[in-house]
Amino acid sequence: MKNGCILCGGVGSGKSLVALSYYYLQNGGDPSSLTGGDYIPMDDPPKDLYIITTARKRDILEWEGELSPFLLSTHPEINLYHNHKVIVDSWNNIGKYVEVTDAFFIFDEQRVIGSGAWVKSFLKITKTNDWILLSATPGDTWQDYIPVFIANGFYKNRTEFTREHIVYSRFTKFPKVDRYINTGKLLKLRRSILVTMDFKRETIAHHEDVCVSYNVEQYKDVSKTRWDPYKNEPIMNAGGLCYIWRKIVNSDQSRQVAVLEIFERHPRVIIFYNFDYELEILRNLDYGPKVKIAEWNGHKHEPIPNSKSWVYLVQYTAGCEGWNCITTDTIIFYSQNYSYKVMVQAAGRIDRLNTPYTDLYYYHLKSRSGIDLGISRSLKEKKNFNETKFVKW
Repeated sequence: MKNGCILCGGVGSGKSLVALSYYYLQNGGDPSSLTGGDYIPMDDPPKDLYIITTARKRDILEWEGELSPFLLSTHPEINLYHNHKVIVDSWNNIGKYVEVTDAFFIFDEQRVIGSGAWVKSFLKITKTNDWILLSATPGDTWQDYIPVFIANGFYKNRTEFTREHIVYSRFTKFPKVDRYINTGKLLKLRRSILVTMDFKRETIAHHEDVCVSYNVEQYKDVSKTRWDPYKNEPIMNAGGLCYIWRKIVNSDQSRQVAVLEIFERHPRVIIFYNFDYELEILRNLDYGPKVKIAEWNGHKHEPIPNSKSWVYLVQYTAGCEGWNCITTDTIIFYSQNYSYKVMVQAAGRIDRLNTPYTDLYYYHLKSRSGIDLGISRSLKEKKNFNETKFVKW
């Protein structure tokens, strides 16, 4: 590892502990402390430590547990080192730290994509501080690596990268990448900063597609008429049509029956969903009189139940990363997400190094509808589903 690297490890691989071990060694720590020996303090004081992570990881104090073996804490009164800052904050607040200098930053989860406010703050911070980035999925395209390449000094700015490596399509109304050139250089640069954590998982993941039905006639009728039966108005674009198709498919009673059948075999389950109408369906299923139901979404942030039988309803966008659960071996994907990366992150919530389970069960509820088949095809190819490419409008 080195300053400016991306520590890439699968979900649940222990990237946090490895990152803190690197910080410990860089600040005068002794390697023997990491291999079972007595704790040997770092230079006093070590560089201030800033950890930029997800809001959920900050709120549930996940990093506090990772810091404790190094005798570090965000609370000064129990931190071993006097006059030493340990700050854990969310990506939403990254702009607060652009004036910090001569500190060490751990950027947890890949958020430096594009050219927005987070990226601008990230680039300012990396100019005057040591840093590493942690990610299970560092980038799907070369454009995703642009901010990290700039932060490492490989390119002055986005314009220089674009000039050297991107050819845009001439036949679109908006900038669309046609192809990348000089990719040999890009591969070399990525290899120089990407540190892959290879480890053997003890868990065995069992992914099962559960076939459910749907209202074929209603699906076909919407396809022909382009009419929204729920709002009684015309459908205006491809996104709207895909939404209605998915609502017809995902609301089918057979999908609800499938959830209850799986729950009979697995009394503690996490269920991932996409839309509010799916949440209403899942809330109102008859799981049983003593079953605890909790939610994590944009409206509720409830903890995982601590009972014999429970259901945890999680919205993909709100809860696909930044937490873990080792008290169940089962996830139900009530509907599929468009993003391959999100699906991988969601599956990783129970696949942790410290899980007591060997066999993990993932149930993917799918119909034979065109929209479900199209999404499945994209995810199988490790791509994101594109509505405008799928629909002929």
